[in-house]
Amino acid sequence: MFDILMYLFENYIHSEAEVMVDHDVLTDELTRAGFHQDEIYKALSWLEKLANLQNTDAYNFLTKRPQQSVRIYTPQETRFLDTECRGFLIFLENVNVLDFATREMVIDRVLELDTKDFNIDDLKWVVLMVLFNVPGKESAYSQMEDLIFDECEGPLH
Repeated sequence: MFDILMYLFENYIHSEAEVMVDHDVLTDELTRAGFHQDEIYKALSWLEKLANLQNTDAYNFLTKRPQQSVRIYTPQETRFLDTECRGFLIFLENVNVLDFATREMVIDRVLELDTKDFNIDDLKWVVLMVLFNVPGKESAYSQMEDLIFDECEGPLH
């Protein structure tokens, strides 16, 4: 499913292609690209749920919270988000790429991926997808793009 999300993000969303594509046309294209139909439906549902997260009471509550609290991860969350991923989320909050609400959206979407091999690179793409879909987060999205695509290779000295 994550491969489908990456395919859609790179070919439609990130490339600024026409986003309003008919589900049947998109499903046919993804099938021709070699993806299985059940995984296609899961990926499309994942994207639909991402769009709907902004309309929930929980999202509205989180956007009004004070910015001084500590996030405690559940055992289920720590199975998906290892120490490196959780540290990266804290870093993103500290540099104001993520706020409480978008962090929770990222965690929610990670848990819905249904994958066992989730790593920090996957997390970065999920963060990009979430930020792209939240109105008013264009600057945060741009910062996240810079963090991903302008990473330095080797030591920083």
